[in-house]
Amino acid sequence: MNHVSLYTALFVVVLIWISTRRNPFLALVEIGKEMLRSYKFLLLIVAMAGVLALNKYELQIENNMHLTSDFTGFIFGLEGHFVEGFQHLFYTPWLTPIIVFFYIFMLQSVLAASIGVYLLDKNRLMLYATCYAIIINYALAIPFYLYFPVNEVWSYAPAGVRFVMLDIFPKFEEEYRPLSGLNNCFPSLHTSISVTMALLAFRSGNRRWMVITSISALMIVFGIFYLGIHWLTDMFGGTLLAVLSSSLGIQFSRLTLRNTENVLAVRSRTSN
Repeated sequence: MNHVSLYTALFVVVLIWISTRRNPFLALVEIGKEMLRSYKFLLLIVAMAGVLALNKYELQIENNMHLTSDFTGFIFGLEGHFVEGFQHLFYTPWLTPIIVFFYIFMLQSVLAASIGVYLLDKNRLMLYATCYAIIINYALAIPFYLYFPVNEVWSYAPAGVRFVMLDIFPKFEEEYRPLSGLNNCFPSLHTSISVTMALLAFRSGNRRWMVITSISALMIVFGIFYLGIHWLTDMFGGTLLAVLSSSLGIQFSRLTLRNTENVLAVRSRTSN
């Protein structure tokens, strides 16, 4: 995972630079300024870190709860061999490394870079909306992972799907699996996070970022089937979660900033 983290950090820097054409390390300065400027943003960062930590330890929580439910067969009954047919239709050896790159690196890179991009663009509405949307995505997905477990498609033998990830990343189960449980399929967080970032980018006014996030979302959604990881149902659930999270994120952001501006206006009048 050290290599994954290192490359992810590098891609975050590159994505911020491409999207803003500014020194990406200035984002660290801007995040510090925003924390000093607004305690609400500091609380958002803490809440976001908390929900990401909860997601990291979700597998341990699940093991301690000794849950035995398995809805994989139910999902297979709904959609049958869709993913198997998808793999047979699109599998091409030269395409596999590209798909693996987007699946492994781009999700967290785009997520982190979004915050940097909006900081450097001085776009507080999208900055706060991104933080809210991330919190909502994980907060709503985790209960499903605990109480509606669905195994990845490749691990369910009747589906007839191959785990293509291992062609490029043979140590996936050792190095990446601890972050993603085998039965944490519905809804697809790869879908929900990537689509959420794209939906917010469309509202941001930054065209370069809009293009990058859109391409990333399309490749990731394509990749969850190509690699044999997610069911079609997972993708639909992830897309609905993305629409809900991005919409609520923007609304909460507007409410937060409006209240902040009202407080500042009252203080200004008082001082005069």
